[in-house]
Amino acid sequence: QVHTVESGGGLVQAGGSLRLSCAASGRAVSTYAMGWFRQAPGKEREFVAAISGSGGSTNYADSLKGRFTISRLNAKNTVYLQMNSLKPEDTAVYYCAAARYGSSWSNSRNGKDFDSWGQGTQVTVSS
Repeated sequence: QVHTVESGGGLVQAGGSLRLSCAASGRAVSTYAMGWFRQAPGKEREFVAAISGSGGSTNYADSLKGRFTISRLNAKNTVYLQMNSLKPEDTAVYYCAAARYGSSWSNSRNGKDFDSWGQGTQVTVSS
C-alpha cells in the first residue's frame, strides 16, 4: 500500500511559478509510475502529468506541455511538479497518485488507473 502526501501549493500571481511535491511511502514505491491530476471547482478531475518509476518516461496533458514539468527523486521517494507561467485557469486542487498495481509505467491518463491518492494541495492563481 502506497501513501502519498502533497505539498507546495499556495497563492501565486499569473505568470508566476510553483513547485509541488508528493512524498510517497510504501514498499517498493520508487518503482511505481506516479501521476499528477487536478480538479477545479465544478469540474471533473483531469490528468496533468505522469512519470515512470525510473523517471525516464513522462507523459503530459497536451495543453500543459512546455509549462509544467514532472520529475522524481527516488532517493527521497518524492515526485515533483514544476509549474511555470501559471494562469488563473490552473487554479485547482492538485493530487498525486500511484499507478494501480504498482505498474512502473502507464500511458493512461485516466484517474481510474491510479490509486493511493493524497489529500491534495490547493493552487490558486490570481489575475
